[in-house]
Amino acid sequence: MKELKYLNKYLFKYKYRLLLGVLFIILSNLFGIVQGPIIRKVVDELATSFTQYHAIASPAEKSIFKDAFVLTTMKYGVLILVMTLISGVFLFLVRQFIIAVSRLIEYDLKNEIYQHYQTLPLSFYRKNNTGDLMSRISEDVSSVRMYLGPSIMYFLNLITLFAISIIIMYSVDAKLATYVLIPLPILTLSIYLVHSKMDERSTQIQRGLARLSTFVQEAFSGIRVIKTFAREEETTSRFATESLNYKEKSLNLTSINSFFYPLILALTGLSIIIIVYVGGKEVIEGNVTYGNITEFIFYLNKLTWPVASLGWTTSLVQRAEAAQRRINEFLKTDTDIVSVRNLEKEIHGQIKFENVTFTYPDSGITALKNISFDVAAGQSLAIIGTTGSGKTTLANLLCRMYDISGGNIAIDAENIKDYNLFNLRNSIGYVPQDVFLFSDTIRNNIAFGALEFTEDKVIQAAKDADLYENIVGFPEGFDTIVGERGITLSGGQKQRLSIARAILREPKIMIFDDCLSAVDTQTENAILNSLERIMHGKTTLIISHRVSSVKLANNIMVLHEGEIVESGTHQSLMKIGGVYKELYEKQLDQKNG
Repeated sequence: MKELKYLNKYLFKYKYRLLLGVLFIILSNLFGIVQGPIIRKVVDELATSFTQYHAIASPAEKSIFKDAFVLTTMKYGVLILVMTLISGVFLFLVRQFIIAVSRLIEYDLKNEIYQHYQTLPLSFYRKNNTGDLMSRISEDVSSVRMYLGPSIMYFLNLITLFAISIIIMYSVDAKLATYVLIPLPILTLSIYLVHSKMDERSTQIQRGLARLSTFVQEAFSGIRVIKTFAREEETTSRFATESLNYKEKSLNLTSINSFFYPLILALTGLSIIIIVYVGGKEVIEGNVTYGNITEFIFYLNKLTWPVASLGWTTSLVQRAEAAQRRINEFLKTDTDIVSVRNLEKEIHGQIKFENVTFTYPDSGITALKNISFDVAAGQSLAIIGTTGSGKTTLANLLCRMYDISGGNIAIDAENIKDYNLFNLRNSIGYVPQDVFLFSDTIRNNIAFGALEFTEDKVIQAAKDADLYENIVGFPEGFDTIVGERGITLSGGQKQRLSIARAILREPKIMIFDDCLSAVDTQTENAILNSLERIMHGKTTLIISHRVSSVKLANNIMVLHEGEIVESGTHQSLMKIGGVYKELYEKQLDQKNG
């Protein structure tokens, strides 16, 4: 259970709740077990009373005796009922404390995992798929909760109940007590074996369900592609195959599960037969009474389910151990993106790259080689290059999504690694190439990156991004829900919304990463005209493969396979007659053609 030791800090945090839960378990079992001697006394008095009743000859005396016996029996019955109710109240409190603690720890653990996810770099997310991340914060945490709640509760209940029962049984008759306990380990082992098989098949079901869910999610997210390529029948067939696989695994689990209750009933019945047989011999020898046999059957029934649950809780602990191991793997993954000096100061926007080289740690691909350039605060730089030339990598390095492999990046003459990460990224407005929108209103998507904003600023940002007319054309206006990943908007509308999101932040540094690729020429010109005013006083990087998008920049840099091949103004690059001019003329011909 070494992996589960990680949870001890949470158990210590809620120690008083747990201690109260243990106290209530003891009290619940005490009031439950003390019913045994009462039942014994009732049965013994019943046996004695039958003998005495038949020995009385007078009908009047028989009636009096009968009434007295009924009254006594009712008193015992009421006493047993009161004991049961008190035991039930304490059992209710047990669940309110111990099970509640498991839910509190589940809440804390999920928050810890999610907060840790937020600290991890992009390289972590490149190596781990979303489904695995979701599984660890949902299914794995749920498995851990079952250990923290039911496992601990049933285990403590078994210990206290066993201790109390054994003391009472051996004080009554050691021989009969021993025979009562003999079948219980067999019951525990049998339940454990059955549950191990059930867990194995449950795991297979979970995997099948995960594959089925992933397939359905992708199918719904890509419904446009499926319909466009007329692949409905194929996807339906694949869904039927996955669904059939899930059904077969579920039926396999059901077949194993069907052994559970018959096994418990069979072993319990065997134990009762042993008690009656051995107890009957003891009665004949005068060592015990009829009431003792009934009392021991009562103890057996009290112990059966807790002992049976030991096999179940053991399998729960094993599952929790495996789940916590998976959780710990991620929690022990530390981010390498840390601040050296935790510097917090106002950023003006001067950027300097000195011999920057970067190799992706997961793939080993060198994306940038000895890149050097300087952008003064308030100036703009356009970065042009074909796909795979390293443009987006450069933007990610500036936002410090990755750390460089060599060289140095400075902002306002301070090493980028010295800045507090929040301070750095809060000063940058980044419009990514791959736009992501949340399933929320247009207003909230625009305002997502802003710490403070007003309705007027949201409207102005939408106007600057040439999106306002589209928004007011929707029935709900700014309250329109954009749908999952912005599915209700066109590609151009999503890009413009992303631009509005960056504009609203009013950052010192703005990065536009090929953000106009999905808009037409007229919209592009309208956005660029707005950006000319917005870019004033801000350091701006315009990353694009279209020459028309870079005409606002003070300088232009051409990247090719991670290296700078040309740099200068539009006029100087045209005079050189190199890559830039060739690219410019080619795109001009395509536009005119």
